[in-house]
Amino acid sequence: KRTFGLRQSFLSTKMSRGTSAGFDRHITIFSPEGRLYQVEYAFKAIHRGGLTSIGVKGDDCAVVVTQKKVPDKLLDASTVSHMYKLTERIGCVMTGLTADGLSQVERARYEAAEWKYKFGYEMPVETLCKRIADLAQVSTQEANMRPLGCSMVMISIDDEVGPQLFKTDPAGYYCGYKACSVGAKQTEANTFLEKKIRKKGSLSYGDAVQLALMALGSALASDLKQTEIEVGVVTKDDPSFRLLSESEIDDHLTSIAEEIENRSCVAFSVN
Repeated sequence: KRTFGLRQSFLSTKMSRGTSAGFDRHITIFSPEGRLYQVEYAFKAIHRGGLTSIGVKGDDCAVVVTQKKVPDKLLDASTVSHMYKLTERIGCVMTGLTADGLSQVERARYEAAEWKYKFGYEMPVETLCKRIADLAQVSTQEANMRPLGCSMVMISIDDEVGPQLFKTDPAGYYCGYKACSVGAKQTEANTFLEKKIRKKGSLSYGDAVQLALMALGSALASDLKQTEIEVGVVTKDDPSFRLLSESEIDDHLTSIAEEIENRSCVAFSVN
């Protein structure tokens, strides 16, 4: 009896301290604090990749930007990408575990193709994002599955509502955004975006691309190189998802550098 009492006391102490206390071994078991540790670990897996992705919605466009890291010098850099075309008009950027991201991309393509086969028109981006979020949520309640350690940010041009930007996460939550970020430097990027979006009432195509690049550069606290980033865009004039070339990215980076230099000159002259 004494041993049993000590064991009960030890277990209650462990649980009161807020530790996982074995509750992270099963995905379907809540801890006493109401947490699902395996789902939280899936969010942490997104940050372990070390990449940060940005999404911005403009007046007539939507933009996604991410880092391009080649993990091995023997790899062909042209074959490494985190941007994917799901349909002709829907593109996405995957952040987190690469293999999990590829699996989710293939499922999204399947769902979009099946929708078009059944109904005869392209699947709306919000409906596709909701479907992917529903599938992700199922992974959090079945013991024979695990959550995917990745997050998908989708962009598209809708014929009725215009530019669209959506994000879904391993927990199965999805929502539309004016601007969003995901990855290792998500907090820093969101802080930057919140300040800029509040100041700028409208965003043209060039402004949206440059805002996304500036947010990524600010979050990383380093200068960006056109060979180390990827930029995907959709516009009302050209609703097909496409990636910007290195020369186009370099033009936007040059414009940002010139704008910063002009601001510095103005501030210096005022002083």
